[in-house]
Order: sequence, then structure tokens, then C-alpha cells
Amino acid sequence: MSSTAKIALITGATGGIGKATSYALAKEGFSVALHYNAAPESSVKELLDGVKSAASSSSNEGQQVFKAFQANLGDLEAVKRLHKDVVSSMGDPAVVFLNAGSTAGLNSVSHISDITPEIFEQTWRINTASPFLLTQLCLPAMEKVQWGRIIFNSSVAGINGGVIGGHYASSKAALHGLVHWLAGVVAKKGITVNALAPALVEDTAMLPVGGDELAKKIPVGRFGRPEEMANTVVWMVKTAYLTNKVIAVDGGFSYGG
Repeated sequence: MSSTAKIALITGATGGIGKATSYALAKEGFSVALHYNAAPESSVKELLDGVKSAASSSSNEGQQVFKAFQANLGDLEAVKRLHKDVVSSMGDPAVVFLNAGSTAGLNSVSHISDITPEIFEQTWRINTASPFLLTQLCLPAMEKVQWGRIIFNSSVAGINGGVIGGHYASSKAALHGLVHWLAGVVAKKGITVNALAPALVEDTAMLPVGGDELAKKIPVGRFGRPEEMANTVVWMVKTAYLTNKVIAVDGGFSYGG
């Protein structure tokens, strides 16, 4: 890839995993389009300052561009506008990290009757439909240049059901099916398609209440760290022979991946 082609789009970039990955890709020389939804202006400014600082060690420093883009990923028309704004402002992303996610405010479910159809549909729209649509929009440019990286941030819940609820687990499991189908379609076009499946990660909105007891469920005895997820994304970006994989980065919590 030429330095001018190194553009990454990260959704949910102000969250723990999104922020850590933004810094990691900036260090790798990428220009980064940083998506956010409801984060305060101060958090967005902190993120922009952080990626610029991270890029100071990059060999492409001075050529990199960092911009923030607001969009509600629960609105598919807003998803289309996000893609259009990124392309017109920065160019076509060569790497897409579909990181943003939601539990629709329901972080602990004891029975399926607790999940209303509205909560189920809202969760799927953000966690499944918007990543699908962004992938659909970004793929043609990747196919044209015969290089691209599509990476979904799934969850261990998509493998073993997790601890949040069926609305969340099913929305993440659906991403796995998309990975397995799409990877085969684009494998000979220089495009890889993978997902990481974190367990419980510090500094994220997906972390339910009851921290100490939840940490005990993880074999390594602690929550994951955003930087560990970011390292996995960088590995997926750099490794052309890795595709059609859902990698569980979960401290041994699941048997999958």
C-alpha cells in the first residue's frame, strides 16, 4: 500500500477499544476517520489529540490525516451519509474496523421476556445492520485496488451466549455468519474479512455491573484491556494470510475462536 492509500475507518472510536485501536493504527502510519455518535466534544477533542500524538512515531507523520465524523448508526441513512462524508473528505478506507456496538441499554437479562421486540430490533440495527451496510459501501473501492481489511468487533457472546442477553448475543453471532460467507467471496481479491470476539473489557460501555464477580468467571482472572484488542486488530491488518476467522480474545472464557 502507498502511504496515501492508508486510510482506516473506525466506528465507535471514542470508546475504549475504538480509541486504543485508533492510536495503534495511527502509529502504523494510517490516516484515521474517527466515527462517534453521542460523545461530548471534549472526548472527541481528546481522541483527535491522542491520535496525532500517537502518529508522532509513524514513518508517515506529516502525511496522515485525522478527522472525526458524527453519525447515529441506528439510522441507516446516517450510515450512508457517514460513508459519503468520509470518502469525500479523506478518500476510500482501505481498512474498516466495525467496532461500534450497543446493548440498547439492557445489560443484564434473566429471561427472554425481558427483551422487547423494539430492544431486539434496535440492537440488531446498530450491531449487525450498520456494519453490514458499511461493509457493502466500502467494498467496491477495495475490490478496485485489490486490497482491503474488513474487521468486525464481535463478542464472546456470539460464541457462548455471554452474560448480557439474547438480543446482544444473537446480533454478534450474526456477524460471524457474515464473516464466513463474505471472506470466501473476496479472498482472491486481496481483501481479508475477520472478527475479534472480546470477552469483558475494561473501559467499555459493554461491561455489565458486578465487576469483581464477573472477573472471576474469566480463567485468567481479570478483564481484558482495550490495548489488547487493538493489538489483535493490528495483527489482522498486517496478516494477509489470515481471513475467515473469528478470534476470541477472552482470557480463556470460551472454547471457540
